[in-house]
Amino acid sequence: MRKSFEKNLILLIIRLGAGGMMLTHGIPKIERILADEVKFADPFGLGPTISLGLAIFAEVICSVLIMIGFKVRLATIPLMITMLTAAFYAHWDDPFGRKELPLLYFLTFLGLVVFGGGKFSIDGLTGKKRRI
Repeated sequence: MRKSFEKNLILLIIRLGAGGMMLTHGIPKIERILADEVKFADPFGLGPTISLGLAIFAEVICSVLIMIGFKVRLATIPLMITMLTAAFYAHWDDPFGRKELPLLYFLTFLGLVVFGGGKFSIDGLTGKKRRI
């Protein structure tokens, strides 16, 4: 019983920490789009405005979903894609130190895909158990 509590507490801390820190990257992007400053990379050929919108969706909406623990496994997927895009597209020519942060976020979100949000989440409160 104690092990389960500790595991779920750690998952809560990881969700709140990673989601909260990711918001610090997403909120400035909202400010950029509101100020009509849409200079942004276009890795998928969708246009810089749509690419910025997708990054905002991942870094703000999905981060909030992860923090509250709603559809955690699903919400991590756009963030994982965004982090891999940041590491291997936006920072392709940069030294490893610039790629390190998005890769660390990617690994954190990968852990949440595997383990889910835990019992201290909206997903956990609904009582639906999933096995991977």
